[in-house]
Amino acid sequence: MPIFPIPDPPEAEEPGALAFTPVPFERRRADGWTERRQRDFVTALAAMGSVLHAARAVGMTKRSAYQLRDRPGAESFAAAWDLALAIGYADVFDKALERATGGITTPRYYKGKQVGTHHRLDFRLAMAALNGGPPSSAPPRKKIAD
Repeated sequence: MPIFPIPDPPEAEEPGALAFTPVPFERRRADGWTERRQRDFVTALAAMGSVLHAARAVGMTKRSAYQLRDRPGAESFAAAWDLALAIGYADVFDKALERATGGITTPRYYKGKQVGTHHRLDFRLAMAALNGGPPSSAPPRKKIAD
């Protein structure tokens, strides 16, 4: 499983808004959900807006992230998760709207050499973004089938 670099966290509404109490464990594993890995996951979730990609960024699976969230004592972690996901969704929405209204520039090639560019607006993306509207909070999470 590839490990992606963790991007810088987006700015939250207030300093420490993503602060939380890590989920406690009776036994500690070096390849498990350490406190550092939990904090990096929440930071990546705020930056990426995707549980799958955030879990991969810290070297874990999406399924184990949801299992961690469901553990007893994970209330603070779950609250930080929801806030981080809302921040991530808002960022993704802003980028989609910017791309839709600003357009997309693609290079044009002829015989392996770039001969120009083509700029077009993405009306389908604009309609999808406008129909969905800006996210006001994190959507309800989906359960992973066992």
